[in-house]
Amino acid sequence: MRILFIGDIVGAPGRRIVVERLEDIIGNEQADLVIANGENSASGFGITPRLTEELLSTGIEVLSGGNHIWDRKEILDFIPREPRLLRPANFPAATPGKGLFRGTSRQGIPYAVLCLQGRIFMASNEDPFSTADRELATLGPETKVILVDIHAEATSEKQAMGWYLDGRVSAVVGTHTHVPTADERILPNGTAYITDVGMTGPHDSVIGMEKGPIIKRFLDGLPARFEVATGDIQMNAVLIEVDSLSGRAVSIARRRYRLEG
Repeated sequence: MRILFIGDIVGAPGRRIVVERLEDIIGNEQADLVIANGENSASGFGITPRLTEELLSTGIEVLSGGNHIWDRKEILDFIPREPRLLRPANFPAATPGKGLFRGTSRQGIPYAVLCLQGRIFMASNEDPFSTADRELATLGPETKVILVDIHAEATSEKQAMGWYLDGRVSAVVGTHTHVPTADERILPNGTAYITDVGMTGPHDSVIGMEKGPIIKRFLDGLPARFEVATGDIQMNAVLIEVDSLSGRAVSIARRRYRLEG
């Protein structure tokens, strides 16, 4: 089974490359399952019901979230009705929506996607490690293919999660920092791992935003309005091959696709 995981989709440029290129990418990569982090797809902050539906219509099966999932208030009523849009599972129990999705691929293979958020330099939510234990315990033995999105700031926390879940899930992929790391590997017990997939959007930027206001903010410390940049639109992703009978990863490779013109 070939899984394409797309890094954080940022604003209209990120959505544009998904809409214009994903169908061909799926064909060329022979991807059986496509998952993406979509929490920055609405002007760089949050996601809306309309954008959720737009992205899910492109070939993406599941959208994961993170710390910006609630930035658009209209998502609060929508997320309980759309199980393919995930918020981190370790958010408070009263939070709307779910952090785990169970599905079946186009080839009839059961799979699950678990979304977690880190706590280092981020909001103090529930422990993502014990949350992972709890959520994984709800899956039946038929679900061998399991992907975990750990949306976190600290590389140490992401790496710890990879080691903690090694052999229990097919892949642990990191999101949130928008900068791809070069540490993709298969851990000893068969779990594919990467600290951060990177972002899908304008790379002539500072993590997706126009450079000027952010540089100014670093210089003077004053509040500034950040806008999504427009140049050098790229899709950062990883392609993971999994043995669907055992759930063990066979390979993981970084992918970078550009939008020309």
